[in-house]
Amino acid sequence: MIKIFYNLNGQAEVSENLGTLKKITLEDALWLDLFNPTGDEKRAVEAFLHTTLQSRAQAEEIESSSRYFETVDAIFANTNFLIPSAENYTMESVSFVLTGQTITSIRQVPLRSFTDIQRRILFNSRLYPTGFHVLVGILENRVDLDADMIELMSKEIGQYSKRVSLGEDVNEEFLLDINQLQENTMMVRENIVDKQRMISSILRSDKTPDVINGKLGILLKDISSLINHTDFSFERLEYLQNTVLGLIDLEQNKIMKIFTLVSLLLMPPTLIASIYGMNIKLPLLGGNWDIIAIIAAMLVIVFLVFLFFRKKKML
Repeated sequence: MIKIFYNLNGQAEVSENLGTLKKITLEDALWLDLFNPTGDEKRAVEAFLHTTLQSRAQAEEIESSSRYFETVDAIFANTNFLIPSAENYTMESVSFVLTGQTITSIRQVPLRSFTDIQRRILFNSRLYPTGFHVLVGILENRVDLDADMIELMSKEIGQYSKRVSLGEDVNEEFLLDINQLQENTMMVRENIVDKQRMISSILRSDKTPDVINGKLGILLKDISSLINHTDFSFERLEYLQNTVLGLIDLEQNKIMKIFTLVSLLLMPPTLIASIYGMNIKLPLLGGNWDIIAIIAAMLVIVFLVFLFFRKKKML
């Protein structure tokens, strides 16, 4: 699917017909949005731009030289867009090609940032006179969404911390939830840092209009603050995880302490029972009160052992 945004008599128009590319010039085109494009759509756009578009495999490469590079006539930039789900996050790669004043985007999934900017272009095209303005609009919208996700994660971390403070039962599921939050936080940070690298590269480019530099600089400041927030959230999660592990260790130590105490208390009576269980002549054997005397001796020894550990503050 392709959406072609172009200027016609000072007004922004949109078309989903490939034939439109034969009726307009590169100067008229504002934004070519390729959403899960077919081979014919990609070839038609390549012929219109006089350049080669990147494949999805190329867009997903992690080398810096593949994430951003320039040719004589175009800027190629790749970045990831985070998609939240019920339990975890996924990252989808998006490619941007800036040719003159025209931007081309290639994506495989629907993205809210793109839908919002497309609606704004049709509502007031004067806010987006060039493809650079469209790119900045998409990135601003995306950074706002990333900030919302970080805020939600911070609230979720606070809820888990409150549960620990209230003394709720912490178990394996609780630790797994914290681990998932850590994974999500790392993915958000990776996603934001990736945009920071791309914006910094565009800011240094000679092809970037001066009017865009100020907006890109503000975006970088916003991204830096988001990175600080993600770092703090990850530190909170590590502290929370260590606290939970410490509580689990304390609980296990209490259980082991009880078992050890029971074993120690029963050792003297077990010794007496073992002695009187031997098939030899021993004291107190033969009377009617022998069993009572032996049991009493066991209880006295247990009590003395208990007092000893209590005095040593081991209980």
